[in-house]
Amino acid sequence: MAETATTRRTRITPEREAELYEAVLDLLREVGYDALTMDAVAARTRSSKATLYRQWGSKPELIAKALRHNKPASLADIDTGSLRGDLYEMVSRSDDCQMEKDAALMRGLFHAIHDNPELHQALRNLLIEPELTGLNDLLRRAVERGEVAADNPALEFVVHMMVGGFVARDLIEDRPVDREFLASYIDAVILPALGI
Repeated sequence: MAETATTRRTRITPEREAELYEAVLDLLREVGYDALTMDAVAARTRSSKATLYRQWGSKPELIAKALRHNKPASLADIDTGSLRGDLYEMVSRSDDCQMEKDAALMRGLFHAIHDNPELHQALRNLLIEPELTGLNDLLRRAVERGEVAADNPALEFVVHMMVGGFVARDLIEDRPVDREFLASYIDAVILPALGI
């Protein structure tokens, strides 16, 4: 029986999987997390609900994997030789239009995360933890190169600063975040906090 389920899972091509993920994200932007149903995903993608559950197990896992797929670039392969260069490279991996779309998705998910522990855990496992690991690697290399003191207390808050910069602009200025803003934020806030 397990072999049959595994065989079924392999029938979805990478192209079809990408189509499904894009449809999930479109629905998420249109209706929000709570109103997004597996029935709606099945109808939008001309799939069976059974196939969706067999492939992804649950709505939170499907959404987390769609978000992860939407962010194909990983921090793991960034190593420019300086922390500033690494952070700039991280920002340059997404264009302004994609950042605006991502911000809209995140706004819709922030509320849902508080009411749905399963979604929160799926996002932590599939999206947040890999990013934290990649960012910690960038910071570790900066310490090893002597750019940042190993005992700098700001090291443990870099991820908070990055997330804060990403979400606060829309909240405070009613303007979407873009690469220019994030590059300025890195130079004015993050690097000085780290003693660079």
